[in-house]
Amino acid sequence: MRGVRRSIYKSPAQLRLMLEPNRITREALEAAKSVCKAGATLLDLDRAAEARIRELGAASNFMLEPGYKHTICANVNDAVVHAVPTDYVLQPGDIISIDCGAVLGGWNGDSALTVVIPDADRPELVAARESLSDHTKEAMWHGIAALAKGKYVNEIGVAVEDYITKNTDYKIVEEYIGHGIGRSMHEAPPVFNHAVAGRSEQIKPGLVVAIEPIIAVDNAECAVDSADGWTVRLRNGKDSCQWEHSVAVHKDGIWVLTAEDGGAAGLAPFGITPTPIA
Repeated sequence: MRGVRRSIYKSPAQLRLMLEPNRITREALEAAKSVCKAGATLLDLDRAAEARIRELGAASNFMLEPGYKHTICANVNDAVVHAVPTDYVLQPGDIISIDCGAVLGGWNGDSALTVVIPDADRPELVAARESLSDHTKEAMWHGIAALAKGKYVNEIGVAVEDYITKNTDYKIVEEYIGHGIGRSMHEAPPVFNHAVAGRSEQIKPGLVVAIEPIIAVDNAECAVDSADGWTVRLRNGKDSCQWEHSVAVHKDGIWVLTAEDGGAAGLAPFGITPTPIA
C-alpha cells in the first residue's frame, strides 16, 4: 500500500533468510583477499569475488546499483569508498579496502575488509598502514559491542568516535555511514560513525545493520573523482581505511552475519558472546 513504511525490524524467519547471503558475501571477500598481492590487478580481485558468488548460487548486489558494473569496490590508499576496480596493479605497501555484497532470494549481505600489501623495503609505511587498519577494525568492533549492549542505534556512533578520539589522531569520514540491510542493500536506519544529537531507532530483535567505520589518517575531506564518477578520494591524498560487518539482533542476542564465528573473537574482549540465530 502506498505510503506504508516497511518496518526496519525483521521476523525470526527473515533473519534466517539473511544468513546465507551474508555467508556468501564473506566467502566472496575471502576469495578476493586470496589474490590480493603485489602484481595482481583490481580486476583480478573483482573476478575472484564474482566467481565465488556465482559458484554459490547468488548474485552481486553491487551490480544492481544503476551504472555500476562490478562486484567489489576496491579502495586503494587515498580512495575512501565506491572505488571502481580497474587494471591498476597492486604495489608493495598499498593499503586496500575491499567492499562486497551478495543477494540471494531477495536478501542482501554487505561487508568490507582491509589488506596491507607486504613491502620489505618500506617497513615503516607498512607498519603505519597496518596500524590504520587495526584501529579501524577495532573501532568497528566497539560499534558492534555498542549494538549488543545499547538501547538506541546512535550509541554505535558514540562508541566508534569515543574509541578513535581516545586512542588515535585519525579522523572519522563522517560523510559516509553504515545502514540497515535486508530486502535492499541500503535501508533505514542510518548508522553514524560519530555522535549525533537526538534519539534514534531502538535496538531490539529484528534489527539488522551494516556497521562500517571509515577512518582517515588526517583531514577527512573527500570528493568524487571526476574520472569515473564513482571513486571517492581524500582531498589531501593521504590514506583511508574501511572495515564493515552486517550484524543481526535477535531474541537471544546478536550474531555477526558476515563473520565466520558470528563475531566471537572480535567481541570476546567486551565480554560478549554472540548467539547463533535459531
